[in-house]
Amino acid sequence: MKVRILGSGTSMGVPTLGCDCEVCRSTDPRDKRLRCSSLVYTDDAVILIDCGPDFRQQYMQVHPFVVPDAILITHEHSDHVGGLDDLRPSNVFGVINVYTEGYTAHDLRERLPYCFTQKKYPGVPGITLNEVQPLRPFKVKNTEILPIRVMHGNLPILGFRIGNLGYVTDMKTMPQESYDALKGLDILIMNALHTREHLTHQNIDQAIENSLRIGAKETYFIHMSHNAGLHAIADAQLPPHIHFAYDGLELIF
Repeated sequence: MKVRILGSGTSMGVPTLGCDCEVCRSTDPRDKRLRCSSLVYTDDAVILIDCGPDFRQQYMQVHPFVVPDAILITHEHSDHVGGLDDLRPSNVFGVINVYTEGYTAHDLRERLPYCFTQKKYPGVPGITLNEVQPLRPFKVKNTEILPIRVMHGNLPILGFRIGNLGYVTDMKTMPQESYDALKGLDILIMNALHTREHLTHQNIDQAIENSLRIGAKETYFIHMSHNAGLHAIADAQLPPHIHFAYDGLELIF
C-alpha cells in the first residue's frame, strides 16, 4: 500500500493569507501546506480522501496521472469538498463514486445541484453519491473500507480504516468503538492543529496522547496551521514514531 499526502494544512492553508509570521515566511517547502487530502494506492484501487479547494493544484503533481476509483469524504466543510467541481474534465475523470454519510450527501446535493439533475449540462462533474455508515464496511473493487465515527467538536464526521491504514482528520474526540476499530495499524494519519486548546480540533499534545492510545507503528500528523510551528523544529520535538507529515510525502508499507 502507498499513501501520498496531497495536502497537510488546515482550512486556511499555510502560508495564511495576510500573515507575516516565521512559518508563513518560511522557505522550507515542508512549511507550505495546502488543504488536507490524501491519495491511497491499494493492491487494486486508487482512493482519494477528501477533495478540497486545492484539488486541481494538488492533482497536477500526481505522476503518473491516475483516475481515482473512489473519493471518500469525511464531512461537508469547504476545505474538504470545495474541489469536487474540478472533476469537470469528464473525458478524463468520467463518473466517480463518492462515498460519505447521509447528511453530507444531502449537503453536496444542495451545494452542487447541477451535478444531480436529470438533464445535466455538458461538462458537469460526473458524481455518483453512495451513502455509508460508521462501522459498516464497504468495498471499492476488492479493497475493504471501514468508516469510523469521529467528533469534530459537536459535529459527527467520518474517519476511515483501509487495511492497516487509519485516516482521521478534524477530530476533537472519538467514541471508544472508533479507538477499537483502529487497533493494529501500520500507519495512522491524524490531525494536530497547533499548540493551543481548540474547540473543535485536537491540539498537538492531544494528538500525541490519542496516537499513543491507538498505538500505530508510525503516526503522521496533518491539518496543521501556521501556529503549529516550523516543521524542522516542531517535528524534532515529537516522540519516536510520531511525525509531522508534509505535502508530497509518500508512505509505502
